Amino acid sequence: MSKQFFLSSVAVAVAGILFTNSLASAQAADRTAFEPTPEQRVTARQVSVLLDRTHYTGQRLDTAMGEQVLMMYFDKLDPNHTMFLQSDIDEFTAKYAKTYAERLLRGDIRPGIEIYERYHTRSLEYFELAKAYLAGDIDLNTDKSIILDREDEPYFQTKAEQEEYWKNQTAASLITITLNQEDDKAKDQAYLDNPELTRGQDLVKAEQRTPVEILLNRIKRQQEQLIRVKNDEIMEKVLDAATSAYDPHSNYFAPVQAEDMQIQSSLQLEGIGISIRPDRKNPDYIRVISLVDGGPAAKSGQVYANDLIIGVAQAGGEMVDTVGYSTREIVALIRGARGTEVTIKVRQPNTPDSQARTVTLVRDVVQQEESGVQHRIIELPYQGQTKRVGVIEIPSFYLNFKARREGLDSSQYRSVSNDTEKALKALNAQGIDGLVVDLRNNPGGSLDEVVKMLSMFVKEGPLVQIRNNRGDVQIYTDKDGGRQLYDGDLAVLINLGSASASEIFAAAIQDYGLGLVVGSTTTGKGSAQVQRDDIALGSATLTQSKFYRVNGGSTQNKGVVPDVELVNIYEGIEFGEREYKNPLPWDTIKSTNYQAVGKYSASTIESLNEQSKARQATDPQFVYLSELNAIRALDDDKKPSEINLQKRRAKMQMIDNRTLIAENARRQATGEAPFANWSTYQANLEALAEERGAMKENERPKLPESEAYVLEAARLMFDANQH
Repeated sequence: MSKQFFLSSVAVAVAGILFTNSLASAQAADRTAFEPTPEQRVTARQVSVLLDRTHYTGQRLDTAMGEQVLMMYFDKLDPNHTMFLQSDIDEFTAKYAKTYAERLLRGDIRPGIEIYERYHTRSLEYFELAKAYLAGDIDLNTDKSIILDREDEPYFQTKAEQEEYWKNQTAASLITITLNQEDDKAKDQAYLDNPELTRGQDLVKAEQRTPVEILLNRIKRQQEQLIRVKNDEIMEKVLDAATSAYDPHSNYFAPVQAEDMQIQSSLQLEGIGISIRPDRKNPDYIRVISLVDGGPAAKSGQVYANDLIIGVAQAGGEMVDTVGYSTREIVALIRGARGTEVTIKVRQPNTPDSQARTVTLVRDVVQQEESGVQHRIIELPYQGQTKRVGVIEIPSFYLNFKARREGLDSSQYRSVSNDTEKALKALNAQGIDGLVVDLRNNPGGSLDEVVKMLSMFVKEGPLVQIRNNRGDVQIYTDKDGGRQLYDGDLAVLINLGSASASEIFAAAIQDYGLGLVVGSTTTGKGSAQVQRDDIALGSATLTQSKFYRVNGGSTQNKGVVPDVELVNIYEGIEFGEREYKNPLPWDTIKSTNYQAVGKYSASTIESLNEQSKARQATDPQFVYLSELNAIRALDDDKKPSEINLQKRRAKMQMIDNRTLIAENARRQATGEAPFANWSTYQANLEALAEERGAMKENERPKLPESEAYVLEAARLMFDANQH
């Protein structure tokens, strides 16, 4: 059997465990490689044949493609180029590159196992060296430097080079832990000196371990993790590298991982409602891919897509440092009985651990439809008038697939189209002057649902095109006889977190000229996957179709470019389709016969951008967000980082001070009192976040930096009528 996926995060929500230099160890020096079972060989053959014959690209698994698969496997195991030596790469390339594809098609994964065992050996060497190094006196004030992100760097030529890097990396980790401890202690003191900051909550961490103890404990944990790696997981690494060489949304999942994916794809689970996977560039960290609508994490308002999970604590227990944990291990820590508490520590990429957020959540049975479309009316002063603006927030294009399969009437279960229709009717009844549809951070969802929603805005005509791996094109059209639930002024808000079905919606509105598309360029996930559960072990997702706009352009890779650009909160973060390896290219097919309203001319768009740019330059919220982007750019892991505690401390303090200045400037511009120092600001931020998380979702005040986008979209919508 197979299952079609259009939700951008589903196919990647539970990826295989990837190991890098900090996420590997050894069981024993004399470990013996396993011999694949008949079922594993059949599975390898089945997955390889699927790629060879049914992938969207039509690319055969020939000799040249086999070489690419092998290179992808090296990259999957060692994305930071710190574990393999160049001699290892040369050896295995010479030995297997010309026959790798043919072997996979025969179900022979022994070359992949042999390569993994070499990686295992290198991992043992790394950890033994790190432990020995930590046993001595380490100078943390040197004139050395290290590039932490070595994705674009060559493999080491000699063992001496590699071992020097490992020592420097260990020292750099100690510096990071030391600085994080200093920050936590300062925050603890702020709580002790000003108990009112805690708002009645127990927020003092009181960490007693030394940095060396913390790092040694992390290494021990990582060693134990690899000991638990099963043969199916090694097979998964081999086969997932093969699927990923075709495109980033084609994946293979071993049986245990496949079960996890089924749980995360289901309508109910007991947990906090997040989808996670290892960070591609640093699998030491587990990244939040998406939040399940209605889940505790989404309701808290404190956990965001793209967050890195760095700690988990059970109710009344100590915070467990989860840097280096696998997806499965973190899931095991987070899941639990309904009604019990779990605390997670998260931070955004490219920010120091000192800016992490600690969020306490109550586990629940997560209903995907529990929370959905939200609508409200805001009043906007505009040219001496007060405009009533309807706002519809759409978290995803959700649908109760199970209820639909069971034949229930659509009125008996929630779907995004049903909820949007109710919201539009409610807003129309209250009288609005314009409408903002907020699709920011919407990961996508059901194709049928986005088609139904577009039909509420488009009077008639085609809505989206889908091309399959045979080149056949299916055109989805508006079939409601010219019915429009809304035909007034319209703006659609998008950002880099808007993907898949969100891009289909925004693209159609833009192509028809029905509304202004505002924000930043979307993800660019313009493909759909089929889930194959008919293989011997586990399951696979395979890309088999692509989306195209009614004008013939693909949403793949390029995404949807807004008519008017607003500050991109993801600037500088490697996030989205264009940052993946082997993304499908942007291309075009024949345009449909659609009739655009065409109310926005090129000169109008240019003028609107100029007006908005001027406003953003003075608006306190946009100025603040722009400054945060600039601050983030100061810490680039691709550039050398000094192995010097004093210099690193000075740099962190500079970044923290600049962040505090940006926050205080925003507060003063909006009439709020500034914070006295960084520790007080961080303590207050943590306590407020806890208090905010305790509120019901629909009662939680909108964040001013987020609401600025809604207000600016509304202004632009009305400005467009002046041209």
